[in-house]
Parts: sequence; C-alpha cells; structure tokens
Amino acid sequence: MKKAFIALLITGSLLVAGFHKEVKQFSYRIDADSSVVEWRGASPKTAHNGSFAVNSPGLEVVNGQVTGGTFIIPIASIRNYDLPKLTKPLLIKHLKSEDFFNMALYPEASFTITKVEPLSHLAAGTVAGANTVVSGNFTMIGNTHPISFPAKINFIDNRLDVEASFTIDRTKWGMLHASDPALKNRHIYPEVDIHLKVLAFKQQAN
Repeated sequence: MKKAFIALLITGSLLVAGFHKEVKQFSYRIDADSSVVEWRGASPKTAHNGSFAVNSPGLEVVNGQVTGGTFIIPIASIRNYDLPKLTKPLLIKHLKSEDFFNMALYPEASFTITKVEPLSHLAAGTVAGANTVVSGNFTMIGNTHPISFPAKINFIDNRLDVEASFTIDRTKWGMLHASDPALKNRHIYPEVDIHLKVLAFKQQAN
C-alpha cells in the first residue's frame, strides 16, 4: 500500500511538471535590407530575371520552430537584372500594368504561413540543405490560393535564416497575359521560378 502511494505521488509530480513545461515564444523581425524574393520568367526565345523586396510584421517562433507569420511583397519594389539600362524600365512598366501585377489596384502580394513541418524527402529543384515544408496562403492580384514548398530554416543565436526555391503557375492567380501556347514565340510560360531569401532577428520573448 505504501509503495503504491509513493508511486502515485511520483506520477502526480511528473504530470504537474509536464503541465508547467516552459513554452519559449519569440517574434522575429525581417531585415528588409538583406531579404529578397528573386524571380525568373521565360518564353520560348528569352528569359528575364529580377527581384522584389520582402518585409514582414513578424515571424512567430515557438520552442525553436517557426509557427506563423506573413511575408509582404510590395509590387513597386520589382527589379530586373538582365536587361540594358535603357530598356529595363519598359519591362518594369509592363509588369506593373494590368497585364501582369495590376499594381494600381493590387500594390502588394503576400504569403501567410499556416503550417511548418519536417521535410520527409527531397525533390528536384529543392534548395540545398532544405529541412522543412512550409505551407500557407499566397495572395496576388486579388486572388488567394494555398501553396507548399520545401525550405531551409536555420537558427543561429538570435538570427533566423530562411531560403527556398520553388515554382508557381501565375495563371492560377489570374495572370493570363500571353499564356496561350498558340502565340508561339510571343507565348510567356505560366511557370515562374521563385527564390526566397530571408534574414530575421529575434525581437522579444512573450
């Protein structure tokens, strides 16, 4: 009887300790100067690449795991890397027009994280060192659809590094300009390659 009572006390103590397990929750703020969304689009005869700026009101981290947050992509920040200085503005103006991002009506795109889980297998095009699968809702030109992609997420002291490479189909969000293959050389492929690189720093404990 005495042994049973002692065992009961030990079990109760363990349960109480479990209920009081410390939860470490932090907010990480993006370093906008060091974070970027790179893009690449192509047609049968040419390709263009460039970038967008990216910022965020904060990424949520609980016990060393990213649990939520939103990335904001201002369309006005779009850049082109490959064209000559004189022709570069023509492409940028076209991309901002109603044919593509329709910036006048939709000045931002965004991605809101809904789930982050361990990566079970590598796929072609996955960024080197990928260790997680990030899922969320991507909003562009007024349309929202869920997407998932493999990512490398690393914590080093108070620093958080995120890197991911994936492809989206722009037509799914209603960006249909020149998406018909019948246009032949004037056809612009629906697939857009994305390379996300984010640096963030721990802000505060809750």
